[in-house]
Amino acid sequence: MKLRRTELQAEIESQEEEKNHLQREIEKLSYKLTRLNDSLTKKIAVRNEYDRTITDTETAYVKILESSQLLLNMIKREATNLDQTLVKANMDKQQC
Repeated sequence: MKLRRTELQAEIESQEEEKNHLQREIEKLSYKLTRLNDSLTKKIAVRNEYDRTITDTETAYVKILESSQLLLNMIKREATNLDQTLVKANMDKQQC
């Protein structure tokens, strides 16, 4: 019986050692996981800020393009009107 008890005690000690080792590994991995989650949270927030800035910039760019196109069309129309006025004025001058 003493031999059996000694063998059982050795098994208990071995399993307790393995349990302690696994517990330390779990603690290490939990710490790493916490750090990784914190890092991911910060990076995701920065990425979302980039996305918002890119979207705002693209929207502003499209508005600038639209305004530029409207301005260009207005200038072309006014230039055409001025040309027509100039041609008419020259014709009136020649008829006088």
